[in-house]
Amino acid sequence: MMGNPFPLLLLGFLFVLYSCMFQLIRSSSHFTDQSALIIFRSQISSGPNETLLATNWSSISPNLICNWIGVSCSRHRQRVTALDLSFMGLQGTISPHIGNLSFLVKLRLSDNNFYGFIPHEIDRLHRLRILMLASNQLEGSIPPSIQNCQKLHEVSFYMNHLIGAIPSSFGNMSTLEVMDLKKNSLTGPLPLVIFNISSLNIFSISYNNILGALPNDLCTHCPNLRGLSFLGNKFGGQLHSQFNNCGNLSILSLSYNKFNGSISKALIDSLQNLEVLYLGGNSFTGALPQKVFNLSTLQHIAFEENSFSGYLPTPYMGQSCPNLEEIVLSSNQLSGQIPSYLSNCSKLITVDFAVNLFSGTIPKSLGNWKHLQRLFLNANQLTGGETRDQEPNFISTLSNCRFLTTLYLSDNPLDMTIPDSIQNFSTSFQIFRAQNSQIRGHIPIGMGFLKGLISLDLRGNYLTGNIPFTLGGLERLQRLYLHSNRIKGLIPEEICQLRNLGELYLSNNKITGAIPNCISNLSFLQKLYLSSNRLETSIPSNIWGLKNLLFLDLSSNSFSGHLSSNNTKLITLEYLDLSRNEIAGEIPSIIGAFESLSYLDFSNNSFQGGIPQSFIFYIRIFLHSRFFIAEFFYIADFFCKADFCLDLLDLSYNNLSGVIPKSLEALPYLKYLNLSFNKLVGEIPFGGNSALCGNPIFGVPPCPTIPTNQQSKIKDILIKCILPVIASIIIFVMLVYLPRRPRKSNIEIPTSLNALFALEHRMISYQELCQGTNNFCETNLLGVGGFGSVYKGILFDRTIVAVKVLKCKVLRTIRHRNLIKVITTCTNPQFRALVPEYMSKGNLEKWLYSHNYCLDLLQRINIMVDVASALDYLHHGQLESILHCDLKPTNILLDEDMVAHVGDFGIAKILVENKDITHTKTLGTIGYIAPEYGFEGKVSIKTDVYSYGITLLEMITRKKPTDDMFAGDFTLRYILSSIMDLGLRCSEELPDTRMDIKDVLVKLNKIKPILRWVKT
Repeated sequence: MMGNPFPLLLLGFLFVLYSCMFQLIRSSSHFTDQSALIIFRSQISSGPNETLLATNWSSISPNLICNWIGVSCSRHRQRVTALDLSFMGLQGTISPHIGNLSFLVKLRLSDNNFYGFIPHEIDRLHRLRILMLASNQLEGSIPPSIQNCQKLHEVSFYMNHLIGAIPSSFGNMSTLEVMDLKKNSLTGPLPLVIFNISSLNIFSISYNNILGALPNDLCTHCPNLRGLSFLGNKFGGQLHSQFNNCGNLSILSLSYNKFNGSISKALIDSLQNLEVLYLGGNSFTGALPQKVFNLSTLQHIAFEENSFSGYLPTPYMGQSCPNLEEIVLSSNQLSGQIPSYLSNCSKLITVDFAVNLFSGTIPKSLGNWKHLQRLFLNANQLTGGETRDQEPNFISTLSNCRFLTTLYLSDNPLDMTIPDSIQNFSTSFQIFRAQNSQIRGHIPIGMGFLKGLISLDLRGNYLTGNIPFTLGGLERLQRLYLHSNRIKGLIPEEICQLRNLGELYLSNNKITGAIPNCISNLSFLQKLYLSSNRLETSIPSNIWGLKNLLFLDLSSNSFSGHLSSNNTKLITLEYLDLSRNEIAGEIPSIIGAFESLSYLDFSNNSFQGGIPQSFIFYIRIFLHSRFFIAEFFYIADFFCKADFCLDLLDLSYNNLSGVIPKSLEALPYLKYLNLSFNKLVGEIPFGGNSALCGNPIFGVPPCPTIPTNQQSKIKDILIKCILPVIASIIIFVMLVYLPRRPRKSNIEIPTSLNALFALEHRMISYQELCQGTNNFCETNLLGVGGFGSVYKGILFDRTIVAVKVLKCKVLRTIRHRNLIKVITTCTNPQFRALVPEYMSKGNLEKWLYSHNYCLDLLQRINIMVDVASALDYLHHGQLESILHCDLKPTNILLDEDMVAHVGDFGIAKILVENKDITHTKTLGTIGYIAPEYGFEGKVSIKTDVYSYGITLLEMITRKKPTDDMFAGDFTLRYILSSIMDLGLRCSEELPDTRMDIKDVLVKLNKIKPILRWVKT
């Protein structure tokens, strides 16, 4: 007899139902993850791997998402647990839907170009343990709600543009081990609650703008703290008990803050497990703590750029840092001898004692540093210790350092010779600098065996003898500085074998003979200085074939003959000095086509004939459409060409004849002109210039001393006259037009970490720009304009720059604090680019229209004063006015201190003699173009003033002149002028002249319908 089958059927039905529900829930969960990832990908706009990602993430099956690039899933539930898209060059925003990946444990998006804000929805990822968003373009503040991710172990926001304070809510994250916030723009004091996280292991806030004093006993509640980096902030005060109980701390970096006082013995006693100690760039004084050299664990010491004094301490009981790899004490006031016990630090890799007061003999025991790579002893009072019986000096012992790459000995009274044993240095040896060090004797032949040498600097010594032919074996050499010695003999032809040579300085010696004809083999040569020698014969014609030559100085020799008229045009040459020779014949007209020349000195020769007409500019006349348009051009448009960029032109003491070309007076940048002691005839063509000055015998007044407070006077005029007017207008409009406009409060505008260091003009190769911009990849693209594209780039020295690749040629560099500074240019026949400084706060348009930024009244006024100062300099600070022609908020950029800098001024035209000119092409932007420019093509300095006025109105109203609300005659200017006029007539000083309120009501009612009509 069979039992009742119903329970079994029910059980089976429930099992099937459960299975179906489980599959349904699982499918729904997969669909949630898939949807979140698809939306995340849709926010990625470009990048080298964007297409790959779009193709790979295209499957419509939720079960396949675990095979997508960068996606990892759990084994059983098949839910997304990790998303790793690091180093893919992606550009876009991080979608808030990332918060729907509820099983996510690891999120890694580092080293991309994600911009925008960190989405608050990340706080829904309660399983998240690792959050890596480093090396992107993220902005805004750190979301305080991140504390909801209670399982976070590691957080990295390194190298973004984050602002605001560090959220105190971080202190509630009890599992946090690593927090990396360095290289942002974070401000405010340090939340002390962070040091209550007992699990905290590494904490870095370097290169921000954090200020205040460090808390006492900061390791009391976080005993596991191993790494602490506050480098490059604004912490200050003295160090006493802050690091009590920090016995586990191994890395401490406090460099480049505002700490002062001495380093106490107690501080070092509390850091017994320290491996890295960086205190450079502060204001520490007194002696170095003796016990610092007793820390057996210490590997890196850096105390540079302080005011430490006295001798190096003697280690206690003979202990001397057996694990020390790096010791940097440069730029202090340390004195005494270099102690011999340091030779026992056998693991040393870097030793930097430069710019101190060390004296005595350089010890020969330095050869014990078997792992030494870099040794800096320059700018001290050290001697070589060489006796007259030619006993080997310390250089001989350094041949034992098989990894040595860099040796700086310059600016010491060494009084020694370079031994032949230098040839025993390893092939890794790259840089040897010993200028101004009283080195005597010959350059050893063995120097030519240093195959890895890149830079050799022996200038300003007492070297004698010939240049050894063996130097031709230095196949990697890029810089050779032997000037200001007593070297004689010929320039060896073996020099021409240095195919990588970029700079050759042999000036101020006793070198004779001729320049080798093979000099043209040095195709990378940029600087050639052979002045003040005894060179003779003619200048080889193939020297003009050096396509990369920037500076050529052959002055003060005995060169003769003629300059060939068939010379190649050198488009890069900036400096040419052939003065004080015996050169005859005519000045070749090709010189006038040297497109970048700024310094030309042919004085004290025997040149004949007239001054070449190629030194002047010409006018091209065009017929265009219905208009007759005259355009003034320099020989190569905007790029400053030939003598049109000349700062100095000296043709004195020759046999030149004929008249002085009248058009020489139009050279725009000429500061020094000397044509004296020739056979020139006719009138001097510089009359009618009331500002000319000089020797009274020429009928002009003496030159006055230029006042140093000229800029301050201009600033006073701006502050006393223009600023109150602008302030009054802005205050009135904000009271009348924007009384109830909501705005964010308590927005703290960050200031810069440090003032921007002055960047010297340096040469940058096309290859460096390619590498720094990832071959001008779209992910580095900052913007595209009518005259070129702008890319973000990182140079070899880690300087962040903006690279403007031009479609046309631009004017030479001009300087003003409110103009974008061009660090350098890069040019070859197929490519021209500007490399301006990088403005970290972006452009004005972003600050006007983004909901996450806010400008207060004072900031708006300061910006417009900065822009007015820049325009004043362009219009009135040059020999000829320079027009911008495209002033608008996107061309106004802000630096770390919110100082405005006007960009794209290099594409402006030059107004000759301050006359209006007409353009064949409209260079401006609709809405900002003055009427006479847009309709007739006529431009003047008033064209920029119109654009400035529109920009000023836009700053007040936060409305673009092209906004849909403006149509026909109803413009941004019209509505504001109407309201302004109404306000001014209501606020007349005399009561009887003020408008009646009834008339005010009538006026407003006339304006109101127009606004309503335009809006609809």
